[in-house]
Amino acid sequence: PPPPPPPPPPPIEVGGGWYLRGDVGASVYTRPTYSAAYDYTGYPESNRSFGNELGGGGFAGVGVGYQFTPFLRGDVTGEYRYSTGLRGSEYYKGPEFDNGLGSYGVNKSSSNFDSAVVLANAYFDLGTWYGITPFIGGGVGYAFNHVSGYSTNQQFTSPTYAYDYGNPIYDCKCGQAYYNYAPVYDNNGNPVYNTNSGSKFYKSKTNGSFAWALHAGLAYDVSDALKVEVAYRYLNLGKAETGPGFVPCCTGSLQAIKVKDIEAHDVKIGLRYYLGGLVAAPLPPLMPEPIPGPLVRKY
Repeated sequence: PPPPPPPPPPPIEVGGGWYLRGDVGASVYTRPTYSAAYDYTGYPESNRSFGNELGGGGFAGVGVGYQFTPFLRGDVTGEYRYSTGLRGSEYYKGPEFDNGLGSYGVNKSSSNFDSAVVLANAYFDLGTWYGITPFIGGGVGYAFNHVSGYSTNQQFTSPTYAYDYGNPIYDCKCGQAYYNYAPVYDNNGNPVYNTNSGSKFYKSKTNGSFAWALHAGLAYDVSDALKVEVAYRYLNLGKAETGPGFVPCCTGSLQAIKVKDIEAHDVKIGLRYYLGGLVAAPLPPLMPEPIPGPLVRKY
């Protein structure tokens, strides 16, 4: 009988451990730190207070990665992020003048904020149970933070002085009021105060900054090639700043507003699709080619 056919060759893996990914999510930002929009020279620290917030938003991104081992994988991602805006407020009480009267002011600011972020990430898969794989990871990269439409509305309240019929001299560029004459009092002997208002505007600017992230989540095996992720991410976007500012009624420019410690807490849903797969090699022939026997001559 003919010998049995040889065993089939092992399957050929096509694509290796490469995968594509896509993510969407929502963000909550912590309160960033930003520089004051007003020159507080001469104002004691105890007379000033600040409040600011970066509104929540969302993001969407894509990436490409590689599964190095059953426990280790990495990817490079890019995403666009948006926020409902950066808002700030400044409250300050001015020093008292020689007559014992003081002044106070309120600045309220608002702007738009968005960012493009590129990250290189590494993840450690902790094992799979019933198709669910918990994982942790971290990433580093670069954020392109964009601040636009930044404006400040300033209100400055101070005693009314007699020399200008109740309106103090006001320098709209530097935000200082100057007084040379006695204050005005009402019929009850109370000083009369006057409120001046003005606006400042700042040019848009995109600022690059180092970014880093921490990840933790769960992945579910929909199939051998498709995974669904639900994850939390801490993302530090670094810093941002506006362009120079200006006041409509004055010449010159104002210093840029600088924002730092931009931190986001993200909840996201993602898909991972693996390009690799096992493809069977061609089967050998079922019957080997017949081997001709020796020639026998008959006489």
